[in-house]
Amino acid sequence: MNIYVGNLPYSISEKQLKEKFQEFGEVESAKIITDKETNRSKGFGFVVMNNDSQAKVAIEALTEWEMGGRKVKVNQARDKQGRELGV
Repeated sequence: MNIYVGNLPYSISEKQLKEKFQEFGEVESAKIITDKETNRSKGFGFVVMNNDSQAKVAIEALTEWEMGGRKVKVNQARDKQGRELGV
């Protein structure tokens, strides 16, 4: 399952993001989206977990997650038309 993670502190690394989600199961990848010109974090990213049940537990558990004084938004990733994305 592809998971959207928004409102991230700009200082978080992909390694830290991956480690947080690994508390709930195997993480295939974690990617923080950055500005192409400045290479600065845009404050959101994506985590891919192949086990949907573990991904759903992670989404539920991290809904109230706060990091760096920011309440992080976590949900299943959607395409531009609002359809949920799978793996």
